[in-house]
Amino acid sequence: MNKRLHQMSLSESRQLLDAGNIRCTDLVGAVLKRIEKINPGINAYITVDKEAVYDQAQKADRRISQKKARPLTGIPLAVKDILCTRGLRTTCASRMLENFIPPYDATAIEKIRRQDAVLIGKTNMDEFSMGSSGETSFFGATRNPWDPDRVPGGSSSGSAAAVAADACMAALGTDTGGSIRQPAAFCGITGFKPSYGRISRFGLVSYASSLDQIGTLTKNTEDAALLLDSLCGFDPKDATSADTAGPALTSALGTDISALTVGLPEEYFPESLDPEVKSALVRAAEKIEGLGAGVKKISLPRTGEAVAAYYIIASAEAGSNLARYDGIKYGYQNQVFDDLKDMYRKSRSEAFGKEVKRRILLGTHVLSAGYDENYYRQASRARTLIYNDFIDAFRHCDLILTPTVPAPAFKIGEKVHTPLNMYLSDVFTIPASLAGLPAISIPCGFCRRGLPIGMQIIGRRFAEQKVIALAHAYEKNTLWHLKKTDL
Repeated sequence: MNKRLHQMSLSESRQLLDAGNIRCTDLVGAVLKRIEKINPGINAYITVDKEAVYDQAQKADRRISQKKARPLTGIPLAVKDILCTRGLRTTCASRMLENFIPPYDATAIEKIRRQDAVLIGKTNMDEFSMGSSGETSFFGATRNPWDPDRVPGGSSSGSAAAVAADACMAALGTDTGGSIRQPAAFCGITGFKPSYGRISRFGLVSYASSLDQIGTLTKNTEDAALLLDSLCGFDPKDATSADTAGPALTSALGTDISALTVGLPEEYFPESLDPEVKSALVRAAEKIEGLGAGVKKISLPRTGEAVAAYYIIASAEAGSNLARYDGIKYGYQNQVFDDLKDMYRKSRSEAFGKEVKRRILLGTHVLSAGYDENYYRQASRARTLIYNDFIDAFRHCDLILTPTVPAPAFKIGEKVHTPLNMYLSDVFTIPASLAGLPAISIPCGFCRRGLPIGMQIIGRRFAEQKVIALAHAYEKNTLWHLKKTDL
């Protein structure tokens, strides 16, 4: 065995567990030791309950010995700390929910528990998913395993960093405007946001309800398919859940891609694009063409309107969703106040971070009387036009290939005081979110500084199989996803 236990992928771990070559307790022990070693340096985890983890591992070992193992049985998975976990605190990386322990599991958590996966811990994130760098957490910034002086991306920062640092086999994250794909690109791993509605949002603490989607962060495309097949499906508890059959993504692994046509949108290759990112994408497109797929130029003309539309819509929904945190029912409460209004003001002012306050204020403004027509309704119209751009583009191609982010990971502190520059780091991931489309980020190179570069593949809504097929074909003919940090 060339790899250490904690370095195994999900699929490799599954094979060894089923063959009886390792026990789940051994695998979990190796991952916990890895967390203990690296977490002080990268701050990927907020909560790890070792006693509960070993109890889960022992149960999984019994299941495996009884030949009752399922795809996730005994696999150590990390979970972004925005998904409710019964009996295990869910903080959303905020002082507001610092000590909140949910009385129920999110549907996605129910599904992995039903398979006897091992929930290894809750990962750090931007507070309430509001951030693109992992720096807005109440529990401190997460750092990039490839260079601890740089950001891992956000908002699923801890999940991406934990996977890249081999501190779990795979992780769950959420993606509102790029919060899985952007950190996946910065950390050199695979991040998949499925179509809106594919995975139940029940038990996901809402940021922007029309955009939030649970997805995966994994070491390769095969692991993404395995994990997503266990998570997708209709849920009557979620009004936004799509009542469609599961995509059976593992069946798309290894399929022929010669019949696919891949579009390269000119708007995603502006002059401002980092030259090394552009070069990596050009080589990736050539590789894909060499594998038999057709590659052609396309246009998505309203790409430039996406960032503005997104931050108006997302902030408006955030302002509404976060109104429930009033310091009375649950969450942080200031204990020294004059009256009810003063208690509200002090509790919310003290418990929410700067970026969350900024978005609540922006959202409240764009929904206020006299402004909603000029801002929110205009942004909603722009969203429809962006979706129509994709519909038009898919008349000429099956999939769309773009950079995931405009440049490799930036330094911690570099953009935190310039919100607009921070927001623009999501310029290539936001359009697919606004349109509710499936999109994956996979590694396609490294820059001269040794930082990962990611490429994004976007598909039609509910066309996850084609996305997986192309990503897997590329991955099988390159080595980028196999590179490890020297952390």
